[in-house]
Amino acid sequence: MPTTISLRELTGAYVLDTAHTRIGFVARHSMSTRVRGEFEEYEGSAYLYGDEPSKSSARLTVRATSLKTHHQQRDDQLRSSFLDTESHPVITFVSTEVEPAGATTYKVTGDLTIRGVTQPITMDVELTAAERDSQGDFRVGFLGSVTINRKDWGVNWNAATSVLVSPKVTLEFDVIAVRQP
Repeated sequence: MPTTISLRELTGAYVLDTAHTRIGFVARHSMSTRVRGEFEEYEGSAYLYGDEPSKSSARLTVRATSLKTHHQQRDDQLRSSFLDTESHPVITFVSTEVEPAGATTYKVTGDLTIRGVTQPITMDVELTAAERDSQGDFRVGFLGSVTINRKDWGVNWNAATSVLVSPKVTLEFDVIAVRQP
């Protein structure tokens, strides 16, 4: 993060820049390979309190049907059998707490809803950028991840799935957000 920006300057309302954001996941398959994927449709917002990060908040809504692993058969299976996107078209995250963990790192706790099941998670988040772009808009960048057990959200297909696909899935966030006027 540029040293010329103070945390106080971060205060304000932000929306995700979807052209420069990646919401993805990684899961082990057959305990030997990793399957990487991402969601292509989402929206999110945050209100940052630079001097008091604990007052900050964030929301994210992901279109579950936009899941892509670059393998059509697997994508169809994940959408229908695992995520049941017909009945549960969105995945949501709403923060409930933000705790500073270092100069530019945070523990962000919130409610993650998948398949209609809501569970609390805490993710590690790092502030990676804070600067004005060439158009004069103020942007912030965050990098975060959390490993969840998909079974806690009922994301399971059948008994064989438990052996072939690890229950642990890492959710990855590489976010750019633009401050609103």
